[in-house]
Amino acid sequence: MSAALGLYRLQQVDSQIDQIQARLKAIQQTLENDVVLRAASEHFAMADGNHKEAEHSLKLRELDVEQQQIKIQQTDASLYGGKVHNPKELQDLQKEILSLKRHLETLEERQLEAMLAVEEAEKVLQTARTDLEHVQSNLKEQNKDLTRESETLHRDLERLNSERQAVVTDIASQTLNVYDQLRKQKRGIAITTVTDNSCQACGTTLTPSQQQTARSTSQLFHCPTCGRILFAN
Repeated sequence: MSAALGLYRLQQVDSQIDQIQARLKAIQQTLENDVVLRAASEHFAMADGNHKEAEHSLKLRELDVEQQQIKIQQTDASLYGGKVHNPKELQDLQKEILSLKRHLETLEERQLEAMLAVEEAEKVLQTARTDLEHVQSNLKEQNKDLTRESETLHRDLERLNSERQAVVTDIASQTLNVYDQLRKQKRGIAITTVTDNSCQACGTTLTPSQQQTARSTSQLFHCPTCGRILFAN
């Protein structure tokens, strides 16, 4: 078998692999980059963040109330503990307790507001979660065909990779290196055929002598214009 024929067969397999990989990439992008799914995901993430923030704020308000209650208990203990006898000091402690209790009412109001904010954030989060699950469910149903296609393409890709290994076995490593370099340079097409006395890739007309060289089994012949390897039946 000529080197050009082996490379031509390899090119046919590689071209099929390239097509499958491009299609798999397109399917993956379709499955991952759905606009509706992205919007629902972003809405859920925002709602989740707001809920966590509301819960954190509530904990702070609860801590403020707890600390204020401790202050009141401590002041009460000073007032009624029997250690303070001075009327002026006792009066000051009573005023301080009243002031602390008034501030406690304010803190408790803030705590209540924080509790209501958490409840509202939970409702929004639940709605966002339900919407996201609904979108994901719909997409799963809609994308069944794409998923099945992807599974089929993966099986085809596995088969073609096995075929490629079999073809590569019969090609010299130096020849394979030339092919691989041309694949990188020529957008995946390293070897093409002679069709109607011309290079099928670029259309350059070949002389009879060049066509004969392209049919040679002992050497590779490159198109004088595009540089691709030419294979002639």
